[in-house]
Parts: sequence; C-alpha cells; structure tokens
Amino acid sequence: MQNNLRIAFIGDIVGRPGCAILKKWIAPIKKKYELDAVIVNGENSSARGKGITPKIFKMFKEIGVDAITTGNHAWFKKEIFSIFCERDDIARPANFPDVCPGKGYALFNVNGIEVAIINLQGRVFMHEHLNCPFRVADELIDYLKPKVDVIFVDFHAEATSEKKCLGMYLDGRVSGVFGTHMHVQTADDSILQNGTSYISDVGCCGAVNSVIGNKYEPILRKFLTQMLTRFEVEEEGPIQLSGIVVNVDLKTKKSTSIERIQLIDDQIVLTKDN
Repeated sequence: MQNNLRIAFIGDIVGRPGCAILKKWIAPIKKKYELDAVIVNGENSSARGKGITPKIFKMFKEIGVDAITTGNHAWFKKEIFSIFCERDDIARPANFPDVCPGKGYALFNVNGIEVAIINLQGRVFMHEHLNCPFRVADELIDYLKPKVDVIFVDFHAEATSEKKCLGMYLDGRVSGVFGTHMHVQTADDSILQNGTSYISDVGCCGAVNSVIGNKYEPILRKFLTQMLTRFEVEEEGPIQLSGIVVNVDLKTKKSTSIERIQLIDDQIVLTKDN
C-alpha cells in the first residue's frame, strides 16, 4: 500500500458555470497535483443553483469525481433521493433526521485505501433544530474508524466560529475538516495541533463577477426591499474554481500539508449538459 494519500476537495459547484469549469479542469488538476482522489460539494450544482440531479451526479462520476457531499439544498431536487439511497459515494448532512434519504457519509476506495467523508451541517444562523453536529460526528467517527483508513469531514455551515470549534474538537480524530456553504474561500488553511488539516471555507466554483455565484441585481434588490426574491445563477464573465489539496500520511492518518487552489478561466463554454 502507498504511504500517502493526496486528495482535492473542491468547493460548492454553482450551476452550469461551476459544472463547466470542473469538467474542463479536473484532469489537469489531477495531473498537476498528482492526486489520488477528488471530492466535491455538489449541493448547488443544478442549473438554477439549488440541489443536484441524477444527470449531474452521473457527469461528476464520468469526469473522475470520487465522492460528492451536499448541504442545506440537498433536498431541492426530489429525483436525487433514489441516488442518495442507492449509492455509497454521495452524502447528505448526517445530522438531519434519520428518515431523510441517504447517509451522512460517503465512501470510496482508491488504490486499496478505504476513505470516508462525513457530511455535517451547522446550526448557527441555519437550521437550529438539527441534531448536534459535534455529537453526531462522535457517533460516526466511532462507527467508521474500524471500517476505513482515512476520514474527512465536510462541515456545511455559516459561522466560522462553529466551523473552527468543530475542527479543534475533531483535531487528531479525523484527517481533515473542510468548511463549505459560504462560497468564499478563506485564508486560514492550516494543520491543527494534532494533525488535522483545516479550512473554514474552501470556496466555490462559479462566476467571479457574482454574489456567491448568483446575479448581483436580485440579491441587491432583496437587501434594499427585504422582499422575497428569486436568485439567479450568474453565467456571464470569468469563472473560478476554488478548493484545497491535502496530503495525508497513511501511517499516522495525520495531514502533512494543505494547499489552497483558486483558478480563474474566462474561456469556459456552457452547454445544456451542464
């Protein structure tokens, strides 16, 4: 078995632009960083920016994505429910009620290494009545440790305080804790005291000239009027891909490095397939 595991975790894929830049750049990124695996958060990957469809799930797998996590928009497309139930390589937040479709972790095997990524959702400024993500993490780590070689966590949360607290709480018990949901890449990537790689938010894949992947004008209108407004995915202009690359020592299960990726491309062609 190899000594190290190198994975990329790519932030929230937003609409057709996010899908298109991932599709174009996943192979070059794998080659450049000598990756063993790629994990993406796909909860915003549908054309309107909410939810994921079976067609997009299939595309992710065809281009070489090993596992998909989600978040508060996991349930927006009902047609994905059967995929959540049938597949092991897509996860929904574990601290939703047990009756919800799917599991709170995704599993995949790379070069004989069994990998799990736990998906959790924050409660601060979000769904306050969800189960405690800290206690759910305890339960899932105890369950998964005898079954897998490496465990990561996608913490889909709003508050950086909640994210950092979970990172420190799990330090040394998982190989990485990666924040999603804010769509803005933070600069606090680090290896915590006991060897867990951490970042508050990996960022997103979507239009650069946007508000977290969406058109500026409807969101401004909502701020100005406080009225309900339908957000629209921004599809014009340059598109960015944001994420991290992490290296894990398979003997110690500790991360030895974490590196931010931010790539901007103004030559992306959007198609109906996205």
